[in-house]
Amino acid sequence: MSATKLARGGAAAAALTLCAGLLTLASTSASAAPGCSVDYQVNQWDSGFTANVTLKNLGDPISGGWTLEWDFPGTQKITNGWSATYAQSGQHVSAKSPSWASSLPTGGSATMGFNASYSGTNALPTSFKLNGNTCGGGPTSTTTSTSTSTSTSTSTTTSTTTTTTTPDNPGDHVANPYAGAKGYLNPDYVTNVNSLADATGGALGTSMRKVAQNSTAVWMDRIGAITAGRGLTGHLDEALRQSAGGTPVVIQVVVYDLPNRDCAALASNGELKVSENGLARYKAEYIDPIAAILADPKYRSLRIVAIVEPDSLPNLVTNLSKPKCAEANTSGAYVQGIQYALSKLSAISNVYNYIDIGHAGWLGWDTNMGPSVTLIANTIKGATKGVNSIDGFVSNLANTSPTDEVNLPDPNLTVGSQQLRSAAFYQWNPYFDEADYGTEMRNRFISAGFPSGIGMLIDTSRNGWGGPNRPTGASGSTVDAYVNSGRIDRKLHRGNWCNQSGAGIGARPTAAPRSGFDAYVWIKPPGESDGIATKTDGPNEEGKQHDPMCDPTFRGDDQANGGNLTGAMAGAPHAGSWFPAGFTSLVQNAYPAL
Repeated sequence: MSATKLARGGAAAAALTLCAGLLTLASTSASAAPGCSVDYQVNQWDSGFTANVTLKNLGDPISGGWTLEWDFPGTQKITNGWSATYAQSGQHVSAKSPSWASSLPTGGSATMGFNASYSGTNALPTSFKLNGNTCGGGPTSTTTSTSTSTSTSTSTTTSTTTTTTTPDNPGDHVANPYAGAKGYLNPDYVTNVNSLADATGGALGTSMRKVAQNSTAVWMDRIGAITAGRGLTGHLDEALRQSAGGTPVVIQVVVYDLPNRDCAALASNGELKVSENGLARYKAEYIDPIAAILADPKYRSLRIVAIVEPDSLPNLVTNLSKPKCAEANTSGAYVQGIQYALSKLSAISNVYNYIDIGHAGWLGWDTNMGPSVTLIANTIKGATKGVNSIDGFVSNLANTSPTDEVNLPDPNLTVGSQQLRSAAFYQWNPYFDEADYGTEMRNRFISAGFPSGIGMLIDTSRNGWGGPNRPTGASGSTVDAYVNSGRIDRKLHRGNWCNQSGAGIGARPTAAPRSGFDAYVWIKPPGESDGIATKTDGPNEEGKQHDPMCDPTFRGDDQANGGNLTGAMAGAPHAGSWFPAGFTSLVQNAYPAL
């Protein structure tokens, strides 16, 4: 695929430069009235393409509906579209506003898209009209100049291309939402951290306060969370306040309420059930209100990252023996629910969708990875915008797998005539850390038809594994001795996941930390419990209940954790509740140290 971007500058004829797949049309007229601008982006293949179009109103407010028109210069034919009603007669196209987005205020934007076929060349439209008026004015985001010099003595030609990019408007959909932005600080989480820091005092209290300076996600883990307390609107309003000064704010919202949620565990079970009209309620009572709030024009300047349904699709690959997972699979509730969420959220230009892909210790085996990529890819392709419904994938969400196993970089290294991946801790899983796992998953999704610019996230909130027990090297004459002496991951079993003793805060949230990765993020706020440690009589009002894997005295079966103790901390409250002892341990074991 190739990506082509057209930024419209004015109504008059203009200089046209084509270089490295980037088409820029810049106005030569100073008298054109600034009424609108159009950003027209194309992902193209042999005989078809997907276009994502962002219209910005630079003139008077529009109410009662709008129509964007253009002429294709070639044989392009629209086959289906979204977020507008399309009509095509020959080369002429009109895109009319949907009923739910008929108004367009001054400075407001509307995003739409379509799939189309073509033959020959796929030339770009050269002019657009909004309600009959030719678009003119507005910023051109990229300018390209090319200079060429020829050396006759060597019969070679050398081309030098210089590209200058001006910052996008904060509400525009950018390639990486984390780049050039500051993260949202949740005041409720900051209060919890600073209150414990004040009570603790000393050097440890000082370290605790540093955690409050890092962005964490807001979890919409039930219908009531949309309005309870600060609510989603309150968080977005606070994010707007924090954006004062011009730097865009990225706020991360976890969309987490599928029917039969967390079907293979108990600690984070949800309120909706497949058998009780859960899918319909999920759409009407959960996704629709969230989408309506996020689409409010006053939030257009925010970069809103939606983390869509953790622990859902991977469970349909590995845990169909669990009745609730089997029901979620046969009913289509997980797949249809996620497709509905992606279709609604991807229609909002400043929302960025990231899909959970588990972690290396869960899906790293090829027997799990291949089917997972197929299921996740097919689910996304079934959403309205297909592969363009998402901006990337997130791994290690609320888990503790290290970003890099620095002492064990080669799973095929032989010790005692055995490869490291054959060690009891890894069980022939060749992916020891999230960097290698995320890179491989990204490559497989690109091979499955996703754009080459797709980005990965790693949740590093609890994968630091520092403190005095952090190894600095590996040694031993047997493969198990070598692995156990060198692994950063100090869990008793790789399948343990609940409130892990000895885990530490990991790398701080960072944009573009390595090639192919959009950011390191803290989706699970450090100090929030994974699940209650002691047995309860049943689920609470949110559907959460005790899971034996959160009991520090429990030894699981071979599938859960190989008969090892769970490694969970005692005294933990229900999932999502503030757990001071857990936070203190994470701070003490942070790596890098706070």
